[in-house]
Amino acid sequence: MFRHIAIWIAALLIGARALAADPGTVPTENLPPLTLRQAIDAALDGNPALRTFEFEFRADDARGRQAALGPAPEASLEIEDVLGTGAAHGVDSAQYTFALSQVIELGGKRDARVAVAQASRSALVVSRQATQLDVLADVTRRFITVAARQEHLRLAVREVALAEQTVSGSERRVNAARAPHAELDRARIALDRARLDQQRAALQLESARKHLAATWGESQPVVGERRFGEVTADLFAPPRTGDFDALVERLVANPDFLRFTSEARLRDAELRLASTRRRPDIAVSGGVRRMEVGNDESFVASISVPLFSGGRADGFVAEATANRDLVTAERRIALIKAEAVLYELHRELRGAVLEVEALRGGILPRAEEAMNETGYAYERGRYSYLELVDAQREFLALQAAMIDAAANAQTLRAEIERLTNAPLADPNT
Repeated sequence: MFRHIAIWIAALLIGARALAADPGTVPTENLPPLTLRQAIDAALDGNPALRTFEFEFRADDARGRQAALGPAPEASLEIEDVLGTGAAHGVDSAQYTFALSQVIELGGKRDARVAVAQASRSALVVSRQATQLDVLADVTRRFITVAARQEHLRLAVREVALAEQTVSGSERRVNAARAPHAELDRARIALDRARLDQQRAALQLESARKHLAATWGESQPVVGERRFGEVTADLFAPPRTGDFDALVERLVANPDFLRFTSEARLRDAELRLASTRRRPDIAVSGGVRRMEVGNDESFVASISVPLFSGGRADGFVAEATANRDLVTAERRIALIKAEAVLYELHRELRGAVLEVEALRGGILPRAEEAMNETGYAYERGRYSYLELVDAQREFLALQAAMIDAAANAQTLRAEIERLTNAPLADPNT
């Protein structure tokens, strides 16, 4: 039965090796490494989401130029007393009036429009800063994922090495008639499974590398048209947790909250613009009138003012006031939610750091020592195969748990830095 299972696993291995032969999965040993700084620079330069702001700024500049323009003058030609009956038959009695008219804006409407455009651009600048932070956080998360999967691949390689040692030991025990042949079959099956896990880890690493490159618009793990190798990161260096109260104070410096400040300025500008509607604009026109009868000419002039403008503006002012109050309410809600999220992230970070320190400082070294002692005793026939495998699995599981905890701690640190717009580490220390 065990031989049949071994044959089945060997067939899976052949399929996994065929997947590993894909051109996208190439060895990284001889390729230049990639640092987080390089990844961030590449993302800031080539991220598709950031590139769209170039067009938004161009459109905003165009809106600013439009806002600075005043009402355009108008030319009109009016013909009267033509194509009628009697004396107005034909065009003999026609009167032609050519006039130029201009709307004179009152109440500072033009300045108010320009202020709205400027506030809109300031809000766009803050929005771009927030998007940059999102991109940086995304790059950091994916970079950490690559670093973690590199460690998982190294662990898979060690698992294969341990399985190979176990097969060699089983062969010696079987040849010495100290163990049944079934034990060797089980050891070989475990080796085949370990090799499958190694192939899977290699494929997952290659997928993570491609996801990282996607943050700067590449479909393959390349930077500047050159493939990169392993990412360089001290995954197991425990990040600082920082003081929670100090982190809360940093929240308001985040572009997510600066956006509310910029939006408040925009709403204030819109409110001032709406208030200018209370003062009506004056339309002034002047021109020349020619009368065919007698070939006489005269100057004409007119002035017009809309009525009841103050009452009509009340609706616009009320809407702008409500929008301004809404920004204040939304900012308060966002700040409360952000503090709650920050507290949860900070608590999880402290837990993750404690887990890494406990695993790295005591638990994992003792598990490795126990595994080595069990292997030594197994070679001498004092421990069974199951006891050896159990010790190896416990060590490998603890090693994998430490990798995951370290990656989680680094990711939580990145999330806190995204939320507070500042590094947890003190740059002066």
